Amino acid sequence: MPVDQHGDIWADGNIPVYCVVYDPDTRRLHWANATQQLRRSGPLNPPRFIGVSPNAVLNDSTMPSFVAQARRYVGRYRGRQAVLTHLSEMSGVEFDSTDHVLHFVNGFDEDLIFWKRPGDSLATLLMSAHGWEPYLVSLESLMRSKMTPPGVGDGDGSGPGSQWGDSDLSTAEDLELNRAEIMWVVSCFVSTQEADEPTECEGCPSCTGEEPVEHANIEADVLHDYVIARIVDRVESEPDLLRCSIQAMREEAELNPEILSELGPLEANRSVVRQVNKLSRATVTKSTDIEPEAFRLAVLYFIHRIYIGGPSLPLDEQVRIVWRVPEPESTPSQRVRNGGAPATRA
Repeated sequence: MPVDQHGDIWADGNIPVYCVVYDPDTRRLHWANATQQLRRSGPLNPPRFIGVSPNAVLNDSTMPSFVAQARRYVGRYRGRQAVLTHLSEMSGVEFDSTDHVLHFVNGFDEDLIFWKRPGDSLATLLMSAHGWEPYLVSLESLMRSKMTPPGVGDGDGSGPGSQWGDSDLSTAEDLELNRAEIMWVVSCFVSTQEADEPTECEGCPSCTGEEPVEHANIEADVLHDYVIARIVDRVESEPDLLRCSIQAMREEAELNPEILSELGPLEANRSVVRQVNKLSRATVTKSTDIEPEAFRLAVLYFIHRIYIGGPSLPLDEQVRIVWRVPEPESTPSQRVRNGGAPATRA
C-alpha cells in the first residue's frame, strides 16, 4: 500500500493506523500495522509502501487474534510503556519493562539509546548514526582514553577481572562519540547503578549454599550461524521445504499476530525474498552471508520456536529447533554436516 503524503500522520498520530486491503484474485482481506512499519524504518529512511503479507489474512477465524494484537499494541502507548514502545520501534529492539532504557538526541538530530538490564555491569548502546547496530560497553571501556573513570586509582585498569582492557567492548573512539555524548552515557551508568543498589537478600544461592541453576547463554553470532547452517542443511536435502513451511505457517490456527506484522515489510522487499528463495551451501555458509532481514525471514518461514539451553551442553543439544515442518526420519550417516561429523538431531 503506497504511503504517499500520509507518512507523518500514520507514524506519529495519536492512535496506531492499520491498513486493510482486498485482493480481488483471492477474494481475501489482508492487514498490516502501518504505524509499526513506519516507526521501525525511522524518519531518515521512510518506506514508500507499507508491506502487506499474504499470510496476514483477515477473516472470521482470524478476527479475534487480530483484535487482540491491536489492543495489545494500543496498550503499549500508555505511561512509561509508551516511551519504551517508541524507542523499541525506532531501534528494532524489544525492551523488557524492567530494563533501564534512556534516550538522547545529539546536536545533529541523531538518536542514542542506552540499554542495560538490571544488575548488569555492561550496557548496550544503540545509535541511529550506526544503523542501530548494538555495541556492548562498560563505563571503563567507553572512557578508556578520554578521561579518568570515577573511582579508578593510578592503575591502568587492565588487571585480572577488569573490563578496562577488554578489546571486545567498544570505546568512545570506536563509536565516534563526542564529549557531550560520553558524559550522557556516564550519567546513565551512574543513575542505573544507583537504581540497582542491592536490597535485602531473599535467599539467593550464594547465601543459602544451594547449587546455582545454569542459565541459557549463547553468543548471537554462534546461534545465528548454527541456525542458518541447519536451515541450509534441510533446504539442500528437502527441495520443497520452503513451500511446505510457508503452507504450514498459513495453516497454523494461532499464528502470532506479531509475526504477521513483521512479515509485511520483509516480504515486500524483493531482495530479501530472493535471498531466502536461493538459500544453498553455495551461497550461504554463515548468517552474515545474507542480509539480516533475509535471515529473519528465513527463521520466520522455517522455524516455529528455538529453545536455548545452558552453555555447558554441546551446541547440537544447547540449541533445540522446533521446525514448522518436522524433520524426516533419517539415519546418522545421512545427516553429516560440512565438517564430516554426524549431526545430533535437535
